[in-house]
Amino acid sequence: MILNMATEYASLRRRPFLAPVWIFGLVAVFALLVAGWVTVAASTTVVVVLRHAEKSLDLTPDPPLSPAGLERAARLATIFGAGPKGLAIDAIFVTQWQRSADTARPLATRLGVPLERVPDDDRHGLERRILDGYRGKRVLVVAHSDTVADIVQDLARGSDLPALGEIDYGMAYVIAIPRWSRPTVLALALP
Repeated sequence: MILNMATEYASLRRRPFLAPVWIFGLVAVFALLVAGWVTVAASTTVVVVLRHAEKSLDLTPDPPLSPAGLERAARLATIFGAGPKGLAIDAIFVTQWQRSADTARPLATRLGVPLERVPDDDRHGLERRILDGYRGKRVLVVAHSDTVADIVQDLARGSDLPALGEIDYGMAYVIAIPRWSRPTVLALALP
């Protein structure tokens, strides 16, 4: 009986010592799971915003691209469509205007990506569609001289940009939007 009590007493003495070890082990496993999720979820969305190519001097409300605009659209398809398939543009957003779609169409055809239309006055809807539907992807937005700066400011959370002039067609803005950090903007002068 005394031997039996001694065994029980020894077992009771070890339990409080082992409890913190088990708790620490569970906390460590939970911390590793959270760290793995954070690493996987820490994706960066890359958005390229540019103005449509040169439009014709047609006085209609929705003029087509000029011959120079068609050449620029072909160059943009070469620039953005030349990389490996896994590193190409995943989505292309254009406005309801013909010149915006015509600028992106050669690239969309080359990559096999559909053009997604969004009204040119719905900047917040555009931002929501990009960040909700294409998180961690590469997106091209073809906009207009009076909306490019606003779209970049919205996506970059306040970066100040000069407005594009009526003859500025070669600027592209690359916005890197990480999930948990501040976005950054890179301005490129395209040929």
